[in-house]
Amino acid sequence: MHDSPLPLPLPLPRASGAVSRDEVPQGDVPQVAETGPGGTLLADGLDAAGLRRGLEAIMLVADEPVPEAVIAQVLERPREEIAAVLSELASSYTEEGRGFDLREVAGGWRYYTREECAPIVERFVSDGQEIRLTQAALETLAVVAYRQPVSRSRVSAVRGVNCDGVMRTLVLRGMVEEAGADPDTGAILFRTTGYFLERLGLPGLDALPELAPFLPDDLDDAEDPGHESAGT
Repeated sequence: MHDSPLPLPLPLPRASGAVSRDEVPQGDVPQVAETGPGGTLLADGLDAAGLRRGLEAIMLVADEPVPEAVIAQVLERPREEIAAVLSELASSYTEEGRGFDLREVAGGWRYYTREECAPIVERFVSDGQEIRLTQAALETLAVVAYRQPVSRSRVSAVRGVNCDGVMRTLVLRGMVEEAGADPDTGAILFRTTGYFLERLGLPGLDALPELAPFLPDDLDDAEDPGHESAGT
Protein backbone atom coordinates (compact mmCIF):
# COMPACT_ATOMS: atom_id res chain seq x y z
CA MET A 1 0.00 0.00 0.00
CA HIS A 2 1.24 3.54 -0.67
CA ASP A 3 0.48 7.19 -0.26
CA SER A 4 -0.63 7.89 -3.84
CA PRO A 5 -4.19 9.19 -4.19
CA LEU A 6 -6.88 6.58 -4.65
CA PRO A 7 -9.67 6.89 -7.22
CA LEU A 8 -12.46 8.88 -5.62
CA PRO A 9 -16.20 8.21 -5.46
CA LEU A 10 -17.72 10.50 -8.05
CA PRO A 11 -19.94 13.29 -6.68
CA LEU A 12 -21.50 14.37 -9.97
CA PRO A 13 -23.80 17.44 -9.82
CA ARG A 14 -27.52 17.09 -10.40
CA ALA A 15 -29.09 18.80 -13.35
CA SER A 16 -31.20 21.87 -12.72
CA GLY A 17 -34.62 20.87 -11.39
CA ALA A 18 -33.51 17.35 -10.44
CA VAL A 19 -34.64 15.99 -7.10
CA SER A 20 -32.46 14.10 -4.65
CA ARG A 21 -33.75 11.43 -2.29
CA ASP A 22 -33.57 13.75 0.69
CA GLU A 23 -35.77 16.37 -1.04
CA VAL A 24 -38.72 14.02 -1.53
CA PRO A 25 -41.13 14.33 1.45
CA GLN A 26 -41.56 11.09 3.35
CA GLY A 27 -44.53 9.18 2.07
CA ASP A 28 -44.66 11.05 -1.24
CA VAL A 29 -43.64 8.87 -4.18
CA PRO A 30 -43.05 10.70 -7.46
CA GLN A 31 -45.24 9.29 -10.21
CA VAL A 32 -43.67 8.59 -13.57
CA ALA A 33 -46.14 9.42 -16.27
CA GLU A 34 -46.52 7.04 -19.16
CA THR A 35 -45.31 8.66 -22.34
CA GLY A 36 -44.89 7.65 -25.92
CA PRO A 37 -42.13 5.71 -27.65
CA GLY A 38 -38.48 6.68 -27.68
CA GLY A 39 -37.20 4.80 -24.65
CA THR A 40 -38.97 6.89 -22.00
CA LEU A 41 -39.79 5.56 -18.55
CA LEU A 42 -43.20 3.97 -18.36
CA ALA A 43 -45.41 3.66 -15.30
CA ASP A 44 -45.71 -0.10 -15.77
CA GLY A 45 -42.08 -0.84 -16.64
CA LEU A 46 -38.85 0.21 -18.37
CA ASP A 47 -37.54 -0.51 -21.83
CA ALA A 48 -33.80 -1.14 -22.31
CA ALA A 49 -32.87 2.52 -22.70
CA GLY A 50 -35.07 3.55 -19.79
CA LEU A 51 -33.53 0.88 -17.57
CA ARG A 52 -30.03 2.20 -18.31
CA ARG A 53 -31.13 5.74 -17.51
CA GLY A 54 -32.77 4.60 -14.30
CA LEU A 55 -29.63 2.80 -13.18
CA GLU A 56 -27.47 5.84 -13.98
CA ALA A 57 -29.80 8.13 -12.05
CA ILE A 58 -29.62 5.88 -8.98
CA MET A 59 -25.83 5.69 -9.17
CA LEU A 60 -25.57 9.48 -9.39
CA VAL A 61 -27.39 10.10 -6.11
CA ALA A 62 -25.91 7.12 -4.24
CA ASP A 63 -23.57 8.12 -1.41
CA GLU A 64 -22.37 4.53 -0.87
CA PRO A 65 -22.19 1.31 -2.93
CA VAL A 66 -25.71 0.14 -3.83
CA PRO A 67 -26.37 -3.64 -3.80
CA GLU A 68 -27.94 -5.21 -6.89
CA ALA A 69 -30.84 -6.53 -4.79
CA VAL A 70 -31.76 -3.00 -3.69
CA ILE A 71 -31.70 -1.67 -7.25
CA ALA A 72 -33.74 -4.63 -8.45
CA GLN A 73 -36.37 -3.93 -5.80
CA VAL A 74 -36.55 -0.22 -6.66
CA LEU A 75 -36.84 -0.80 -10.42
CA GLU A 76 -38.95 -3.96 -10.01
CA ARG A 77 -36.75 -5.98 -12.33
CA PRO A 78 -34.97 -9.34 -11.83
CA ARG A 79 -31.63 -9.11 -10.06
CA GLU A 80 -29.91 -11.01 -12.87
CA GLU A 81 -31.08 -8.41 -15.38
CA ILE A 82 -29.85 -5.56 -13.17
CA ALA A 83 -26.44 -7.23 -12.78
CA ALA A 84 -26.12 -7.69 -16.54
CA VAL A 85 -27.01 -4.07 -17.34
CA LEU A 86 -24.64 -2.74 -14.68
CA SER A 87 -21.81 -4.79 -16.17
CA GLU A 88 -22.70 -3.51 -19.65
CA LEU A 89 -22.68 0.08 -18.40
CA ALA A 90 -19.28 -0.41 -16.74
CA SER A 91 -17.85 -1.87 -19.96
CA SER A 92 -19.29 0.91 -22.11
CA TYR A 93 -17.76 3.62 -19.89
CA THR A 94 -14.36 1.95 -20.26
CA GLU A 95 -14.69 1.53 -24.03
CA GLU A 96 -15.74 5.17 -24.43
CA GLY A 97 -12.82 6.37 -22.32
CA ARG A 98 -15.01 8.26 -19.85
CA GLY A 99 -13.40 10.11 -16.93
CA PHE A 100 -15.36 7.90 -14.54
CA ASP A 101 -16.18 4.24 -14.28
CA LEU A 102 -18.76 2.06 -12.56
CA ARG A 103 -17.32 -0.47 -10.11
CA GLU A 104 -18.62 -3.32 -8.01
CA VAL A 105 -17.15 -2.71 -4.56
CA ALA A 106 -18.01 -3.69 -1.00
CA GLY A 107 -21.10 -5.63 -2.04
CA GLY A 108 -22.58 -2.93 -4.27
CA TRP A 109 -22.04 -0.63 -7.25
CA ARG A 110 -20.81 2.98 -7.31
CA TYR A 111 -19.28 5.56 -9.63
CA TYR A 112 -15.57 6.32 -9.25
CA THR A 113 -13.25 8.72 -11.03
CA ARG A 114 -10.97 6.85 -13.40
CA GLU A 115 -7.50 6.05 -12.07
CA GLU A 116 -5.60 7.89 -14.80
CA CYS A 117 -7.50 11.05 -13.88
CA ALA A 118 -6.14 10.96 -10.32
CA PRO A 119 -3.64 13.85 -10.83
CA ILE A 120 -6.43 16.11 -12.12
CA VAL A 121 -8.78 15.18 -9.31
CA GLU A 122 -6.01 15.66 -6.76
CA ARG A 123 -5.42 19.21 -7.99
CA PHE A 124 -9.15 19.92 -7.87
CA VAL A 125 -9.49 18.58 -4.34
CA SER A 126 -7.14 21.19 -2.92
CA ASP A 127 -8.96 22.13 0.27
CA GLY A 128 -7.84 19.18 2.41
CA GLN A 129 -10.87 16.98 1.78
CA GLU A 130 -8.70 14.10 0.58
CA ILE A 131 -7.67 12.12 3.65
CA ARG A 132 -4.11 10.77 3.52
CA LEU A 133 -2.87 8.07 5.85
CA THR A 134 0.59 8.17 7.36
CA GLN A 135 3.12 5.45 6.59
CA ALA A 136 2.54 3.95 10.03
CA ALA A 137 -1.21 3.88 9.45
CA LEU A 138 -0.79 2.27 6.03
CA GLU A 139 1.49 -0.43 7.45
CA THR A 140 -0.90 -1.13 10.31
CA LEU A 141 -3.89 -1.24 7.94
CA ALA A 142 -2.03 -3.72 5.72
CA VAL A 143 -1.38 -6.03 8.68
CA VAL A 144 -5.04 -5.93 9.70
CA ALA A 145 -6.19 -6.52 6.11
CA TYR A 146 -4.04 -9.63 5.61
CA ARG A 147 -4.20 -11.12 9.12
CA GLN A 148 -7.76 -10.28 10.22
CA PRO A 149 -9.32 -10.76 12.65
CA VAL A 150 -6.25 -9.71 14.59
CA SER A 151 -5.46 -8.22 17.99
CA ARG A 152 -3.49 -5.03 18.63
CA SER A 153 -0.70 -7.10 20.19
CA ARG A 154 -0.42 -9.23 17.04
CA VAL A 155 -0.24 -6.11 14.86
CA SER A 156 2.41 -4.64 17.17
CA ALA A 157 4.40 -7.87 16.98
CA VAL A 158 4.39 -7.83 13.18
CA ARG A 159 5.37 -4.15 12.95
CA GLY A 160 7.78 -4.19 15.87
CA VAL A 161 6.27 -1.09 17.51
CA ASN A 162 3.25 -0.32 19.67
CA CYS A 163 0.22 0.34 17.42
CA ASP A 164 -2.41 1.46 19.93
CA GLY A 165 -2.59 5.07 18.72
CA VAL A 166 -2.57 4.12 15.06
CA MET A 167 -5.33 1.55 15.57
CA ARG A 168 -7.50 4.17 17.28
CA THR A 169 -6.98 6.49 14.32
CA LEU A 170 -7.98 3.78 11.85
CA VAL A 171 -11.11 3.00 13.88
CA LEU A 172 -12.07 6.68 14.01
CA ARG A 173 -11.65 6.96 10.24
CA GLY A 174 -13.89 3.95 9.69
CA MET A 175 -11.22 1.77 8.07
CA VAL A 176 -11.07 -0.76 10.93
CA GLU A 177 -13.67 -2.04 13.40
CA GLU A 178 -13.87 -4.41 16.37
CA ALA A 179 -14.57 -8.05 15.55
CA GLY A 180 -15.17 -9.74 18.88
CA ALA A 181 -12.58 -11.11 21.29
CA ASP A 182 -9.89 -13.78 21.14
CA PRO A 183 -11.33 -16.87 22.92
CA ASP A 184 -7.93 -17.71 24.45
CA THR A 185 -6.60 -14.31 25.58
CA GLY A 186 -9.74 -12.16 25.65
CA ALA A 187 -7.97 -9.51 23.55
CA ILE A 188 -10.16 -7.42 21.26
CA LEU A 189 -9.89 -8.44 17.62
CA PHE A 190 -10.06 -6.05 14.68
CA ARG A 191 -10.98 -6.35 11.01
CA THR A 192 -11.30 -4.04 8.02
CA THR A 193 -14.66 -2.46 7.17
CA GLY A 194 -16.82 -2.09 4.09
CA TYR A 195 -15.54 1.49 3.89
CA PHE A 196 -12.00 0.09 3.56
CA LEU A 197 -13.10 -1.94 0.52
CA GLU A 198 -14.93 1.08 -0.88
CA ARG A 199 -11.91 3.38 -0.61
CA LEU A 200 -9.63 0.83 -2.27
CA GLY A 201 -12.19 -0.02 -4.94
CA LEU A 202 -12.24 -3.72 -4.10
CA PRO A 203 -15.25 -6.07 -4.38
CA GLY A 204 -14.02 -8.15 -1.44
CA LEU A 205 -10.99 -9.20 0.59
CA ASP A 206 -10.22 -11.98 -1.87
CA ALA A 207 -9.31 -9.24 -4.37
CA LEU A 208 -6.35 -8.10 -2.26
CA PRO A 209 -3.05 -8.72 -4.10
CA GLU A 210 -1.02 -11.78 -3.16
CA LEU A 211 1.37 -10.94 -0.33
CA ALA A 212 3.99 -13.64 -0.93
CA PRO A 213 5.86 -11.87 -3.80
CA PHE A 214 6.59 -8.91 -1.47
CA LEU A 215 8.00 -10.97 1.42
CA PRO A 216 11.68 -11.85 1.99
CA ASP A 217 12.61 -15.44 1.14
CA ASP A 218 14.04 -16.03 4.64
CA LEU A 219 11.09 -14.53 6.55
CA ASP A 220 10.57 -16.21 9.91
CA ASP A 221 6.93 -16.04 10.93
CA ALA A 222 7.78 -16.62 14.60
CA GLU A 223 6.68 -13.73 16.81
CA ASP A 224 8.84 -11.92 19.32
CA PRO A 225 7.32 -12.79 22.71
CA GLY A 226 8.28 -9.34 23.96
CA HIS A 227 5.65 -7.78 21.72
CA GLU A 228 2.79 -9.99 22.79
CA SER A 229 1.84 -7.78 25.71
CA ALA A 230 1.85 -4.53 23.71
CA GLY A 231 -1.54 -2.96 23.11
CA THR A 232 -3.74 -5.74 24.49
